[in-house]
Amino acid sequence: MSGLAAARSWNDDAARSIVQENKTLDGALLPILHALNDHFGYVDAGAVPIIADELNLSRAEVHGVVSFYHDFRKEPAGRHVVKVCRAEACQSMDGRRLEEHVAQRLKTEFGTTSADRLYTLEAVYCLGLCACSPAMMIDGELHARVTPERFDRLIEGKR
Repeated sequence: MSGLAAARSWNDDAARSIVQENKTLDGALLPILHALNDHFGYVDAGAVPIIADELNLSRAEVHGVVSFYHDFRKEPAGRHVVKVCRAEACQSMDGRRLEEHVAQRLKTEFGTTSADRLYTLEAVYCLGLCACSPAMMIDGELHARVTPERFDRLIEGKR
């Protein structure tokens, strides 16, 4: 997984250790969630009561933060993460056709992971490549002026 943490199986003891290491930081909730996401590749629902207990927060407060930020995964990502820009500039350059092609090619929908766990498809709303639309990111690497045909070449061999 280029540019991404390799998913590890959830482990309450390891999660508690991560929480303990970070709980004295200012605004500890976000650093803890990032550390868990980096370590496991996602934030398991089992983290919510652990964090709530350690930070003296309600479970609802912790869950609210986890669900608010799109970067915190609730399950492990696929081997490859494809992020397609859906902002206006990319839409104006035939982005919808690209979106449809990508979803069909990866055999998944936005916000989900393919059944074979190879690809996670995500929407983003600006990658900063507006002058070179449409844009996407594959495993942390930016790509501009992506057509369906170019996408096929980019994704080829990513297994």
